[in-house]
Amino acid sequence: MISQHFKRSEFACHCGECPQSKDPTVDVKLIGILEELRSHFGVPITVTSGVRCEKYNRKVGGRSTSRHLEGRAADVLLKGVTPDRVHHYLNERYSDRFGLGKYTTFTHIDSRTNKARWEG
Repeated sequence: MISQHFKRSEFACHCGECPQSKDPTVDVKLIGILEELRSHFGVPITVTSGVRCEKYNRKVGGRSTSRHLEGRAADVLLKGVTPDRVHHYLNERYSDRFGLGKYTTFTHIDSRTNKARWEG
């Protein structure tokens, strides 16, 4: 466990070949955001995409500057909570920082220091 509710393996690169697929490095600030999010909604969080190597990031169409490459991003689903509600809460809670991507099936969260918002 890297925090109260998250295992390091949940953030592993899905390529299955790179070092990050075995032992991913995850930003402590990102873990803090996710723990706070879980506490607020009181439901489990599924990380659908965490750390990515460059090869896997290209395969899934990620940007070359993706925070997933740095272990500073996660795409998440919250059990019983719509991505719209998750995005709205995070946008209100962290109105002046972090990266938030609003998608129909998941929410992207990253721990960049500046504010970035987009819809996918």
